[in-house]
Amino acid sequence: MFSHDDVWRGIDRLASAFGYSPSGLAKQAGLDPTSFNKSKRISPDGKPRWPSTESLAKILSVTGSTMSDFISLIGHDEDNAGTSKPARIPLIGFAQAGSNGYFDEDGYPVGSGWGSVDFPGKIAKQEKRTYALEVSGDSMEPLYREGDLIIISPDLSIRRNDRVVVKTIKGEVMAKELSRQSAGKITLKSLNPGFEDRILRQDEIQWMAKIVWVSQ
Repeated sequence: MFSHDDVWRGIDRLASAFGYSPSGLAKQAGLDPTSFNKSKRISPDGKPRWPSTESLAKILSVTGSTMSDFISLIGHDEDNAGTSKPARIPLIGFAQAGSNGYFDEDGYPVGSGWGSVDFPGKIAKQEKRTYALEVSGDSMEPLYREGDLIIISPDLSIRRNDRVVVKTIKGEVMAKELSRQSAGKITLKSLNPGFEDRILRQDEIQWMAKIVWVSQ
């Protein structure tokens, strides 16, 4: 069971991972900017004050995170307290990602031409091959805008309604929501309502990887 400190630690780390202060994240989620201030975490009578489930739902929604993502941020990190540095992960643009030579057949970064960028969140052992794609164009608006960095983890399992990046055999790269998956095909929901959903046969897909963060 998570403690009061655990939950607030998760909120602080979620804010940091997306480049916000706790008050900035609250404001971005449509909450009172003081909602996550340290002074609000203890009531006047000295009792712990917990964030509401509604406020948690709003910050997960605005960051495009899942509850699993949030829980992964809650754990203690005493061994690295005050000394941890942002992880450095590979970075490439969406336009380049469609070219050959940047990924292996499983969607992991290979070859040259990659840049790098700091990832402020903690990368778990099972996510060591995490990398970033820089958004270009407007096909993913309003969720992801040009210049945003989408953080990808090919090692994580994918479930229905997860946001994913898919690369086809023909070299097309797209960010969508996995709506349905069967042995023969997948259905992808567009993030931008102005663009059509896609249905792809499994043999048309080179790889598909889960989106775990977006840095805006």
